[in-house]
Amino acid sequence: MPFLIVFLGAGLGGSLRHAINTLGKSFTLPWATFFINVTGSILMGMAVAYLAHRGNLSQHWRLFLTTGVLGGYTTFSTFSLDAALLIEKGKPGTAFAYIAASVLLGLVGLFTGMRLVRWWLG
Repeated sequence: MPFLIVFLGAGLGGSLRHAINTLGKSFTLPWATFFINVTGSILMGMAVAYLAHRGNLSQHWRLFLTTGVLGGYTTFSTFSLDAALLIEKGKPGTAFAYIAASVLLGLVGLFTGMRLVRWWLG
């Protein structure tokens, strides 16, 4: 059941992301993605704070909203939460390393994947 709940939430979040990207496709800069990443992080912060203080939502609702809807909307919100939790645990150096490595290796991975396919396709 948890997988179905996440699946349904991710479908809603992904659909919302697609709608925003479609609306923002006329901009020269990736403002839609920027908007999605920032709003997704704000919404994740709100969800986590609410759940920490009120905590009266079932695990199914938590999965639906955070892993499902927000995960489908943007994984950047989870990335931001992970970094913030490291900072709150008194590990700012680890948080910085996590942020830097994620961005750097994410870009390296993307370019590596592109080059591999270009090489493979000739």
